[in-house]
Amino acid sequence: MNIAVFTKNRSNPAYAAARLGADRAAERFGATTKHYVPVKPDDVDEQIALIDQALADRPDGFVVVPVHPTSVNAALRKVYAADIPLVGLLNRFSEPGPVCYVGADDRAIGVELARYLFRHLRGESPLDEQTPPHPAARESTGVRGKTPHDVIIMEGVPSSVTSNDRVRGFEQALGEFPSVRVARKIRGDYLREPAKRAAHALLKERVHFDAVLAANDDMAIGMIAALEEAGAQATIVGVNAIPEAITAIRAGKLLATVDFNAKDIATIATEAVLRHLRGERVPAEIMLPVQLVDASNYAAWDKPFEERPDIAWETAVKTS
Repeated sequence: MNIAVFTKNRSNPAYAAARLGADRAAERFGATTKHYVPVKPDDVDEQIALIDQALADRPDGFVVVPVHPTSVNAALRKVYAADIPLVGLLNRFSEPGPVCYVGADDRAIGVELARYLFRHLRGESPLDEQTPPHPAARESTGVRGKTPHDVIIMEGVPSSVTSNDRVRGFEQALGEFPSVRVARKIRGDYLREPAKRAAHALLKERVHFDAVLAANDDMAIGMIAALEEAGAQATIVGVNAIPEAITAIRAGKLLATVDFNAKDIATIATEAVLRHLRGERVPAEIMLPVQLVDASNYAAWDKPFEERPDIAWETAVKTS
């Protein structure tokens, strides 16, 4: 069996991990993968052309991260019409069709990560599960006399479902912490260099901020680089637990990340389409658990993607 695997770009390390996970899952089933990746990151027209190319190759199954929630729908309908099973991952689809969707709860990720950061800014234990103060507790100098804190929210591309959901989670948590306010929202397009450029522009404007909520680690790393070059400091968090983020946590440059594990998600997505092809029933949705990673537990992730253990199907389906 041959599986066509679609990821959004070759720039984000999380997608490199996803391709690794797909390859490993296919190998265990005696199958092969062929990867289709736009040359221009997240390009709609390229992904549409690549879907057409893959259909001409007649693979047995598709595993797809759509680069846009709606703009590639017409191309995906061709896959369904060809009666080729498709499993979606990471970014939700806006139309029915996939046999299965594999992902994680991005809004919950945003809420958990933001609460962690905000507790840290207030000088509390970040993992303290105490109930945040009611908004009525706002005072002129912050909550309970504490100094207000300004944060930057760094978003991915506007069409990214995961970024939009994580930002909604950030905003939900903001409603629980009146002493924290948003200084600016900026776009980093989920990539390191665009994030670095956006951060430099922010610093050039002399926008004051104490912390950064980055919707993924690649943007967090870009922000760290910009701050270092400018001789500035801020408390930064991200999402994905990529190796560079773990290195940054170890060095004290990143406060925390979340193990939104693209490798595990792609592993399970590829296994789902292969199990479907051999006649097994697979769940319509598989949601993988995530874990916050900080200085207290980063050692378990302090290794390249290739050396991280693979998730078992039974574990993924059970937790889902």
